[in-house]
Amino acid sequence: MTTLLTVVAFGTAFWLVVVGAYGILRSDDLVHAVVSLSVAQSGTYILLLAVGYQRDATIPILGAGGAGSTPIVDPVVQAMTLTDVVVSATVTALLLALTVQIAKRHGTVDPDALRELRG
Repeated sequence: MTTLLTVVAFGTAFWLVVVGAYGILRSDDLVHAVVSLSVAQSGTYILLLAVGYQRDATIPILGAGGAGSTPIVDPVVQAMTLTDVVVSATVTALLLALTVQIAKRHGTVDPDALRELRG
């Protein structure tokens, strides 16, 4: 049975990914595109945590009882979310560093004005 919390979490994750993707498609600035990508990636955090959510579950450390005891929250999903946060921060830093280098070399961060980068 899906709860209202689960529906709201999945809806919020979907909304963040759609808003981020729309921002990437409509951006006239490379910095705006990087920020929009970060917004879309934050939707994946909520999605992963919503997948691992269990009603009335305890944290894995406290749920050390025998089989059939209270349910525990899946720690793998939490580890994947933490990994997603680290990867997102790394990708954002790399893309912003590339944007700074493009601005230094070409004098603009407008993707339409960067004709030299086309293959």
